[in-house]
Amino acid sequence: MPGPLLHVGATVLCAHGGSAMPTAPNPRVMVSGQPTVTMAAPYTVAGCAFNVSGAPSPCVTGQWIVAASRVTSNGQPLVLMDSQAICAPNGTPLLPVAAQTRVIAS
Repeated sequence: MPGPLLHVGATVLCAHGGSAMPTAPNPRVMVSGQPTVTMAAPYTVAGCAFNVSGAPSPCVTGQWIVAASRVTSNGQPLVLMDSQAICAPNGTPLLPVAAQTRVIAS
């Protein structure tokens, strides 16, 4: 399904409300004046408050596992608003919340 491309300024959260940022922006494709993100670039997560039975188990990183099927940059699929990612170490998702809406891809 087509969706907006994610960019560095997009709001992405872990399932517990921690803020996620890409570790390697893709400056070859810009949207809204900001670099996009490829599926290969992991995200770092800060501020995750998840715990299991009182023991902290926060999300630390997130890795995209589903991204654009038809749009790539440097041979890597670009990340869309409806892309899917898994956080480590607990396996919960990253959730794109807000991004630019001018560039749509599939």
